[in-house]
Amino acid sequence: MILDSKIPDGPLGEKWSKHKFDLKLVNPANKRKYTVIVVGTGLAGASAAASLAELGYNVKAFCYQDSARRAHSIAAQGGINAAKNYRNDGDSVYRLFYDTIKGGDYRAREANVHRLAEVSNNIIDQCVAQGVPFAREYGGLLDNRSFGGAQVSRTFYARGQTGQQLLLGAYSALNRQIHEGKVKMYNRHEMLDLVTVDGKAQGIVTRNLLTGEIETFAGHSVLLCTGGYGNVFYLSTNAMGCNTTAIWRSYKKGALFANPCYTQIHPTCIPVTGDHQSKLTLMSESLRNDGRVWVPKTKETAEKLQKGEIKAVDIKEEDRDYFLERKYPSFGNLVPRDVASRNAKEAADEGRGVGSTGKAVFLDFAESIQRLGKDAVEAKYGNLFDMYYQITDENPYETPMRIYPAVHYTMGGLWVDYNLMTTVPGLYCLGEANFSDHGANRLGASALMQGLADGYFVVPYTLGDYLAGIGPKPVDESHPAFAQAKKEVEDRINKFLSMKGTKTVDEYHRDLGLIMWEYCGMARNEAGLTKAKGLIAELREDFWKNAIVVGVNDEMNMSLEKAGRVADFLELAELMVDDALDRKESCGGHFREESQTEEGEAKRDDENFAYVSAWEYKGDNVPSELHKEQLIFENVKLTQRSYK
Repeated sequence: MILDSKIPDGPLGEKWSKHKFDLKLVNPANKRKYTVIVVGTGLAGASAAASLAELGYNVKAFCYQDSARRAHSIAAQGGINAAKNYRNDGDSVYRLFYDTIKGGDYRAREANVHRLAEVSNNIIDQCVAQGVPFAREYGGLLDNRSFGGAQVSRTFYARGQTGQQLLLGAYSALNRQIHEGKVKMYNRHEMLDLVTVDGKAQGIVTRNLLTGEIETFAGHSVLLCTGGYGNVFYLSTNAMGCNTTAIWRSYKKGALFANPCYTQIHPTCIPVTGDHQSKLTLMSESLRNDGRVWVPKTKETAEKLQKGEIKAVDIKEEDRDYFLERKYPSFGNLVPRDVASRNAKEAADEGRGVGSTGKAVFLDFAESIQRLGKDAVEAKYGNLFDMYYQITDENPYETPMRIYPAVHYTMGGLWVDYNLMTTVPGLYCLGEANFSDHGANRLGASALMQGLADGYFVVPYTLGDYLAGIGPKPVDESHPAFAQAKKEVEDRINKFLSMKGTKTVDEYHRDLGLIMWEYCGMARNEAGLTKAKGLIAELREDFWKNAIVVGVNDEMNMSLEKAGRVADFLELAELMVDDALDRKESCGGHFREESQTEEGEAKRDDENFAYVSAWEYKGDNVPSELHKEQLIFENVKLTQRSYK
């Protein structure tokens, strides 16, 4: 299989404009003859569904939540990037492009990333027009703050609830189209398989999560906007319902899976406190604008903290190690997420961690409160401070927050070309569900940017090119492929319901997460990954023998829902380990212990690994086939990342 990325010719800054002109168009009268299926209604899905319906297409939108406004995009807190340069501090489209390429450790496509930077400014204008209440300065202009991996202030925000406000804007646009009759909304429907006809994506199979009814839906194309697969680690900042099923089922129908081992570990999360937790809580990266990260200088002082013999405020300034400021003076506490995470783990591994477990570092706002005043800090971060207090019963205005890295985002996903189409014709993938823009590490505030860029400003152009090529011939569920896909889903459900073992699905999920965190998390080595591959195979075999799934299909059955999702996670985990074994380099947040600099930093191997890993499904229990898309850098020089 030859991977054709369809990157346009010409200078970097002109590729997207030229490409838009070269794309085929569908005239307004013909748009009414096409049906587009959109799976997922977060920022990417809601913006795509609303935009396509506004253009005149008929859209069927699906989400497993009770409302589109409950998509996990709502949990994003800190902000959204754009190259407006309102601060006149040297920002530009090219600088945003460069920071994103560098932040991803030179493992993303130049053309895709530059397009993202180009359309970023349009996103802000779009959202302001929708009424998104971005923070404003005293004079009324939109405010900006800094995020990791950049030395300019380009992050637009709505206090600590930016994702929620942006989603409400997209949700409003979506609701308008629902009211106009151009979008048919299917809540509480989970996609369980993709339907292909003559090799093209033409529909999906869903389960109604309230009634258990298995249904099929046809369309001229399918857009997957289903988010990331971070819950393969069990504990992550994702909502518990986030899963990989839609893209994994599509992978089994011919869509290549790219860079599955690329997982982002976020440095600013509330630490794990015990086995009772089902998820972790993110504290926005924006807090690192005014919070200072530190641990005690000595292991002895840290042990006293862990035992409760002293408190953080008892430790003198000269006995504190502000390790990010010490090691990376140019960026300080605003180094990229992968750098901050790895250094926090190192401090804890040295025995200098804080909290009862020792698996935490401090994020301290005392200096900022003294400098700015409590009211100013509360205006910026009040809801985040309140959330921390509600969860930990500790007041961050009076004592430092305790934070520690946790799984947050996945840069891997379905392989897509420049048009966001997968290797299955007619199947598109948007937002976090695809691999395209972030390389080996996503910079903060870029997830919201990518989701809205794909939905508002990319796929409305590129989808028309495909639809114009296939023509408006009607599609429906009468083709035998729909009945076959439906039967396969029903057989799989019956197989789950026949499982009457002794161990719950949640237990298998937790066990899988521990394996992945230990051996395929922040630090990896060949021996550990090889061990993990064997452990996952054993766990998957045991799952099908000894798991228990209670209830029946014809009702709301969360045990059945989880079984399907965990079964897919067990298979995905093996592919993630295979991908990590293949990539014998450190890049981004993926620290291969065999590949590090003399200073202990990540060391890339550009000669051998400057490629996208794209895996092709070859059958159950058969090794997937690796295809490589070579990354060519014509506009940036590949250098060892340094934030010192």
